[in-house]
This record gives sequence, structure tokens and C-alpha cells, in this order.
Amino acid sequence: MASGTHARYKGVFPVAPTTFTESSELDLVSQKRCIDFMIDAGSNGICILANFSEQFVLSDDEREVLAKTILEHVAGRVPVIVTTTHFSSSVCAARCRRAQDLGASMVMVMPPYHGATIRVPEARIHEFYATLSDAIDIPIMIQDAPVSGTTLPAALLARMAREIEQVSYFKIETAGAASKLRELIRLGGEAIEGPWDGEEGITLLPDLDAGATGAMTGGAYADGIRSIVDAFFAGRREEAVAAYTRWLPLINYENRQCGLLAAKALMKEGAVIACEAPRHPFPPLHPAVRDGLMQTARRLDPLVLRWGR
Repeated sequence: MASGTHARYKGVFPVAPTTFTESSELDLVSQKRCIDFMIDAGSNGICILANFSEQFVLSDDEREVLAKTILEHVAGRVPVIVTTTHFSSSVCAARCRRAQDLGASMVMVMPPYHGATIRVPEARIHEFYATLSDAIDIPIMIQDAPVSGTTLPAALLARMAREIEQVSYFKIETAGAASKLRELIRLGGEAIEGPWDGEEGITLLPDLDAGATGAMTGGAYADGIRSIVDAFFAGRREEAVAAYTRWLPLINYENRQCGLLAAKALMKEGAVIACEAPRHPFPPLHPAVRDGLMQTARRLDPLVLRWGR
């Protein structure tokens, strides 16, 4: 059986931003509008509380409010992945159980890390994910991202997929992602249910060619990403190439210039949300960068710029 053939979850699962008021409080009205827009734009599912959701500026109480509010508002319309990353095995397991209880379809977890230097060896990484798996009955997606500073060789990922029940999805965001996806699929075989692309889709087409069955991108233009992914999965590769070529300038602007603020800026521009500001001390977009983002987006006419108007 080819990897991903019978995957429970495939397609485009963008990351939802966390919306704040001008005074930096949670804006749950905008948050619900954001989720409704993302579903209307064609998201096959949604990921919440990720790094692109500014999870690092949220209190535990706010995480609980957001997870509960969003999952209740989605009400089963699409699957929701909840990011539960924490250094502690027991704390992370408790977060995973709580996400499952609230209705999450999957949890996404980076390996244990703290700061620039605190890491754990491979044996402890294996134990960490095994602890999470024992606590829940839904899939675990391992987020293999440079931000953790932890090297996760394809052989380790494949071994964990074979040996740990719920470890079955992998978001690969490291350099050479396509090569790593190919090696992961080769080594893990049927245990690799979901080999996924990440990093806002900047490597999307090579990753699809390598066997990726899902894409976790920024939250503002699932309609554009779907035009690439849908064509590819339907066997129309040249159409996918053309769509990727068309949307790549915006993907590049998000990935290389704006980062996590791109989705908020686009949603604010299209009257989806009321405020695009991040939480202090994260710096706002430079006005010239924001203007370049908008110029790039307007050439494509994504739904985000029309949804709330």
C-alpha cells in the first residue's frame, strides 16, 4: 500500500491566526469570523494554536478558551488539528488529552526543546511521543521544524511511526524537505499515513512530487493552495505547475517577507477580522512590506480580500 493511500486526512489544512483587539485581548468575534472565512475559502481542515497562531504569546487559560471556542464554532464542519507542544511529557500529554476531549481530530507536536541549547537525545524523543500516544486515541503529527533546533532524522521518524501507535503524520519543514519526505516514505512504508508539506507552501510542488498528501500553509488563501493541490491529486500536473507558478509570488511574500503576520494583514484588509496587530513584543509589519503584500495579493484576487466586504 502506498503511503497516504488510505489516510484519514489529506489536502490543505491552513494554520488559523489568533486574533487580538487593539488592546491585545483575545478577539473571539474576529476569531470566529476568521474560522468561517477559512472554511469558505476551501480549507480541508484547520490547525490552531501553532507557531503561526502566536501560540508562544498565549497563556494556558487563553489556549483553553481558544481551543474550546474554535472547536465548538467549527462544530464538525472540518477536521481541526490542535497544536499541543510543550517540553514536559506529562504536560504535553495532558494538553493532548484535553484537545481530544474538546473534539480535535489530531494533535501536532514539536519535539521537546527550550531556548537555544536545551534538547534531549533520540531515546527520550521516542519516549516523549510514546507517552503522548498512550494518552490519546487520535493521530499525532510530528512537526519537524527548524524552530525547535532538534534534528529528527528520517530513520528516527520512520521508527517512531512503526513503533508508536498514534504517530502517523509528519509535517516536514526542514531544508531539503522533498528528499526527506521521500526517505521517510521509503523507510516507513504503510506506517507513514500522512507525509505533509509545511512552511507556508514555499516547497509545495516538489513536496507533492515527493509524495506529500497534505499541506499546512498560512491561513489567508486556501483557495489558491487548493487550486494547486487539487489539480495535482487529480493527475493534472501541468495545471498544478501553472497554478503554483501563479500563486508562488504571494506564497514567497508570506514565507520570506511577512511571516505569521501575512494572514492577519490580508484578513484585516478584506474585513474578515477587526485588528491585524500581533501581541507585544512581536513587531508589526513595516508599512512598505504590507503594501507589497497587498499589491501581490490583489493581482490574484483571493477570496480573503472580498469575503468581508
